[in-house]
This record gives sequence, structure tokens and C-alpha cells, in this order.
Amino acid sequence: MPGTGIVVFGHGSSVPSANDAVRVVAAAAARQGSWRLYETAFLECAPRLSDAVRNLVAAGAANILVLPYFLTLGIHLQRDLPKLIDELAAEFGVPIRVAPPLDGHPDLGKMLVDRAMEAGL
Repeated sequence: MPGTGIVVFGHGSSVPSANDAVRVVAAAAARQGSWRLYETAFLECAPRLSDAVRNLVAAGAANILVLPYFLTLGIHLQRDLPKLIDELAAEFGVPIRVAPPLDGHPDLGKMLVDRAMEAGL
């Protein structure tokens, strides 16, 4: 039975190492979550969300879940992403859902404390 394709979706940067960092986190999450079908995509650079959806549908995904690698629900998630989702769902004929951004997750505070401790607090 075809499964859910997951896209870890970031802003994207002209700095390649920044995009590579998102890919590393996405790969780690895929291993931890046992995601068989996943892609990493970006709003501002390649690969784009359309590339990821195309690849996942070709691999057998019957539906798509987009996981925003964004801290808050800013303009890109409020304005740009919904438009993209509507267009891609129509183009590829699959339902596409979007998870909330990282803001509000209970571990964010702990991550800040961890970083403060790493910096010598």
C-alpha cells in the first residue's frame, strides 16, 4: 500500500552549508521516524517543493506531509506555502498536509538552555 511522503521544507540559502545542515537534520529525522519516503526541499533554492512532491509521487506516495523547517509562522508559511500547496495538490493529484512550524514545541526551551550551557553559562 502506498504510504505518506514527507517533505522537510526549509527556506533555503545561497550558502550551501546552510542547506546541507537542513538535509542532515532531515536525514536524521527520517532514520529516527523510519520514514521510507522523504525529501528535503526549499522555498528559495533547489530542490524546490515541486521537485520533492514529484519525486515522492513517482516513488509511490499517495499523500504528502510537509514539515516546515521554520521557527515561526511567518509570511512564507502564511502566504507562500498555502499557495504552493494548492497548486501542487492540483498538479499531482495527491492530498498535501502541512504540519505546524517548530515554534510551540516543548523542546525549544530546552534547546536554548543546552546552547547556553555549551557557550559556557
